[in-house]
Amino acid sequence: MKRYRADRVFAFLALFLAISFGVIFSIRAWRDGSAPEPVTSAGSDDAVPPSLGAREVEEMLFEGKLGKGWEDWGFGRHDYKAGEPVRVAFSGYGAIIFRHTELPSRFGGLAFRYKAPPEFGHFLQVALKFETRGEREYPRVDLDDTTTRTLPDGWKEVFVPWARLNVNAGPFDRVVIRARKPVANELVSVDKVALTKPTRETKHQPYRRSRVRVDCEGPARRISPWVYGVADHATSLAAPVVRIGGNAMSRLNWDVGNVWNAGSDWYFENVSGETGLSQWLSEAARDDLKVAMTVPLIGWVAKDATSVGFPTARFGKQRAYDPKRPEAGDGHRSDGTPLDPGPPTQTSIPAPPELIARWVRKVREADVARGKRSVHMYILDNEPMLWHATHRDVHPEPVGYDELMTRTLQYAAVIRKADPEALIAGPAEWGWSNYFYSAKDLKVGAAFHPDRRAHGGVPLLPWYLQRLAEHEKTTGVRLLDVVDVHFYPQGKNVYSEKPGDPDTIGLRIRSTRALWDESYRDESWIAEHVKLIPRLKTWVAENYPGRGISIGEWSFGAETHISGALAIAEALGRFGQLGVDYAFYWRAPPKGSAGAHAFLAYRNYDGQGAKFEEWSLKTHAPAGVSVFAARNEARTRLTAVILNLQGSAGADIELDLHGCGEVASSRIFMFQSTPPRLLPGTAAKGKTPSQRFDPHSFGVLELSLKPAAAPP
Repeated sequence: MKRYRADRVFAFLALFLAISFGVIFSIRAWRDGSAPEPVTSAGSDDAVPPSLGAREVEEMLFEGKLGKGWEDWGFGRHDYKAGEPVRVAFSGYGAIIFRHTELPSRFGGLAFRYKAPPEFGHFLQVALKFETRGEREYPRVDLDDTTTRTLPDGWKEVFVPWARLNVNAGPFDRVVIRARKPVANELVSVDKVALTKPTRETKHQPYRRSRVRVDCEGPARRISPWVYGVADHATSLAAPVVRIGGNAMSRLNWDVGNVWNAGSDWYFENVSGETGLSQWLSEAARDDLKVAMTVPLIGWVAKDATSVGFPTARFGKQRAYDPKRPEAGDGHRSDGTPLDPGPPTQTSIPAPPELIARWVRKVREADVARGKRSVHMYILDNEPMLWHATHRDVHPEPVGYDELMTRTLQYAAVIRKADPEALIAGPAEWGWSNYFYSAKDLKVGAAFHPDRRAHGGVPLLPWYLQRLAEHEKTTGVRLLDVVDVHFYPQGKNVYSEKPGDPDTIGLRIRSTRALWDESYRDESWIAEHVKLIPRLKTWVAENYPGRGISIGEWSFGAETHISGALAIAEALGRFGQLGVDYAFYWRAPPKGSAGAHAFLAYRNYDGQGAKFEEWSLKTHAPAGVSVFAARNEARTRLTAVILNLQGSAGADIELDLHGCGEVASSRIFMFQSTPPRLLPGTAAKGKTPSQRFDPHSFGVLELSLKPAAAPP
C-alpha cells in the first residue's frame, strides 16, 4: 500500500523545524547543564576488552557510508567522502548522532574507530537516545583506557558493553558520539561504527529492578465490558460480547439466515453455512452474550447458495478459479486486469431500507418472545470504502462522501424506528487512509483528493460526524451512537499467523503504541503519529460530542506466540485505561493459545471466573514494562496485569500502592508458554508486592486490600 498523505511536504518542514530546535536545545542544555544526565565510567570489573577481533556486527551504522536505515542527525561540521571515514568537528561540544527507526535492546555493545590529535586525549562520550524517554533513561558513558585501545596506525578502537549504555534494557533510536570537554577545531576521523551481536556474556542481561506506581487516590475510570468483545462465539474466552461482522455480512440474506456472498474473499461466490443468523442469536441469548450485528447497507444480498459473480461460462478465461468450483472465477483476466461485472441480479436481490427495517423488526420480535435482548448494537455495514474491491460484482464504483452519508441516513433511520433502544454504530471503516479520504479520493490519489476538496477539505471521519450532528440538531433524531473504525498494524509481516524474526516480533509489540502513544510514529508506510484513541476522542469532542468509540476490528497477529499475546494484553489494558467504549477482536484467538491466555488475564485468569476489576487506575511504569491496574467498587480488591515487553532482559517488578490500603493477601498467575497456560504462583506480601518476570512475559497479580484509614 502506498503512503497517501498529501501534506507530506508540510510534515517534512515541521519535522525539520522540530529537529532544528531540538539540536539548539541540546547544545544549550549541554553547555549550561540544564538537562544533566547520569554519567558512568565504562571501566568496571565486568568491562569487556575492547578488541573487536571475533565480534560480529549486528547493525552497521557507518563504514565509508551510512548504513541502511541510518541518518546523521548530528550538529557541527561533518565532512563526508564516499568510501572514506567521516570527518567530524567536535569543537563547541559538537556531536555525530546516528538515527534509526526504533530498535529494541538486543545488542552486545557499541564499537567504532576514530583518529584524533594526540593532545585531545580521552575526550569522547557516547550514549543512546530515544524520543519518548527522558534524558536520564540512558547514561552518558565517558570513554577511557578500559574502553579504548590504540592501534599501530594511530587509530583508536572503541568498544562499550551494552549493559553500560542501556542499563534499563529499553528501546532506542539514536546513538550519540560527542565531546565531553572543549577541544580544538581540528577534524576527527570516525569510521566502522557498529552495534555488535550479543555474546554469551551479554546475550541475557540481568534482571533489573522496575518500580511501578499504582495510584488508588487519583481518579478512576470505569472499564466498559464491551472492550473484551470478539468476532466469534468463543465462550472459552469468557468474552461478554460478540460481533457478527466481516465482509460476508454485507451480503447476508437474513430471510434465509445462512446464505451470503463471499465477495473477493472467495471468488464472489454465494455460499451457505451450516448455521445461520437465527441460531447465532439464539445461542448468544442462551449464553448471555450481547451481540453487535452488522447490517447491510450496500443494497444487495445473496439470492441463493449457488450463484457466482464471475462465471466462466459468461466471462471466459480468468486469472484464478475456485479449485472446487471451476466455474467460479476471480473476476480478473489472465493478465490481471479486472473484468467489468454483470448485473447484480446475477447473484443478488435488492436490499433497500424497507427490507432492512423488516429484518430488524423480526429480530426484535424474536427477542421479545424469548424475554431477552440479543442484538444490542447495529453496525452500519462493513468497510464501505472497500466495496469497490471486496464486493465489486455488485458495487464496482468507489464510495464517496455523499453516497456514504446518503446510505447512512436512509438505513440508520429505519433501524432507529424499528428498534429505538438499540445502539447504532458506523461507519466501520477499514483503517488509516479511510479515516481521512473516501474511496473516490484514493482511486485518483490522495494527493489530489477531489472528493475531500469538494466537501470543504474536511477529513472523511470528522465530516461524517459533523453531518450526523447537524441531522440530529435539525430533525431531533439521533442516527449514530458510536463511531466505529477498524485497526490493523501495517508494518511488514506484523499482522501474520507467524511470529517472524526478532525484528518483526519487536515491531509487533511496539505497533500497539499506534493505538495510544501520541509520540509514536508508525513504523510502516503510514509513517505518521496515528494516536488512534486520542485522535478519535478529539474528533468526537469537536464534531459530535457524546458518541461512544469502538474499535470494531483489531488484531496484531501471531496469536500462538508470546509477541501476539503481549500485543493483545497491551491493547486490552489500553482500551480500559483510556476509556474506549467498545472493541471487538478479529476473530478470536485459538482456544488454549498464548493469545487466548492474554484475554483470560482479564476475563478468567484463575479458571474459576476471576476477572480484571472494573475501575481502571492510573499507573506509571519504566520503559519496557506495562502495568494495568483496576480496583472493585468497594476498594477491597485490586488486580494488575503486568507485561514485560523486553525480549532481552527480565524485570523484578515492585508495586508501589499509593493510597490503596494494606495488602491482606495476594495471588499471582504467571503465563507459561509450554504448554500455554496461566499458572498460580507465590507473590511477596507487604506494602510493595514484588514479582520476577522473565523476558517477554506477563502475569496477573490479585490483591485483597484492607482499605486505607480515612484521614482525621
